[in-house]
Amino acid sequence: MTSRLLLVDDLREQIAREARAAFPRECCGLIEGDALRVAALHPARNISEDADRFEIDPADHFRALRMARANGRAIIGCYHSHPNGRAEPSARDGDGEDGFLWLIAAISGDAVSLTAFQRLGYGWQSLAIAPQPAENAA
Repeated sequence: MTSRLLLVDDLREQIAREARAAFPRECCGLIEGDALRVAALHPARNISEDADRFEIDPADHFRALRMARANGRAIIGCYHSHPNGRAEPSARDGDGEDGFLWLIAAISGDAVSLTAFQRLGYGWQSLAIAPQPAENAA
């Protein structure tokens, strides 16, 4: 059985907008929530010198951590885009802590496809993205 990540449509569209705006570079940010439920997104500056890589600005990371704690939640994952790439983890995405969520937005022309993965000790687990009614979003 595939696990499901709950994500409101507005947040899904936010990632697509950020991915398009950052093109041809990768956009990136952090995911606030609990378990497999996304409550908020925290866009971050990509400080990587390489266009096909992302590195979250540490100041943005700390700001997101403080906001999540103030909301009684945690940073449960990150998101980034793959310009002209595939919506799956790349070899460079291989590192990360166990249980951390990854949302990957692949851009092809104007279309953006979004996929979700969870990093587990043995590798990546694909997650289905399920819409969450906005009134149930944290």
